[in-house]
Amino acid sequence: MSDDAPLPLPTFAPHEKVCGHCKLWSPHSVDAARGWVGPCRVQSNRGLFPPSAPICDAFAPKGGVIVAPAPSRPETPRRLKNIAPVIRSAGSVVTQKAPEPRNQQPVDLGGELTMTRQELIEIFLEASGQADVPLAPKWEGGVVQLVPKNAGQQAKELPIDSLFHKVVMIRDRLRTLEQKLNAHPKLTDVEKVEMQQYVTRCYGSLTTFNVLFRDKGDQFVGQKGEES
Repeated sequence: MSDDAPLPLPTFAPHEKVCGHCKLWSPHSVDAARGWVGPCRVQSNRGLFPPSAPICDAFAPKGGVIVAPAPSRPETPRRLKNIAPVIRSAGSVVTQKAPEPRNQQPVDLGGELTMTRQELIEIFLEASGQADVPLAPKWEGGVVQLVPKNAGQQAKELPIDSLFHKVVMIRDRLRTLEQKLNAHPKLTDVEKVEMQQYVTRCYGSLTTFNVLFRDKGDQFVGQKGEES
């Protein structure tokens, strides 16, 4: 045999359990020391090795059928359980009412006073000065100028932003006072109505500053027709 003749692939007896009998191994090239070597399609991390290597658990004899693993079934998403209360009525089909949004749930403050959670949160924010009440854009950066009657006396300028902040604080304190009056356990209904009228008149006296508010819902509201 000449030196240029290709090296024949080794053969093995049928009973020999070697990678040369496995269809997953394929010849690649001839190594000077080991002869024919090749890769495994399953264990590619082994690199190139001779067909005389012992078989592994993935052994698939040549001429046989490779059984592919069964595809895993996609996990079925769990359905959320409806925790809404069940409403039953005689002679009717059982229905379920969707739960009310948390911020719209009523809060019992004692007596006849009730309000939603959102309304209560807004009161706390206003009382603490954390509520975001926007100033009308046209007044942003403006000033209020106080000019004395007598000429020669120095005028005073007050940033409208500062004035607006003080007005909002007054409004928030009045709203807190109004809520406390309505919830007071020792006041009679007549006394509550009488004191409420004083608060409403304060609102009416402050409607002059409504021009500073960007949103109408933030403005002062007094009695109908009452505006100073």
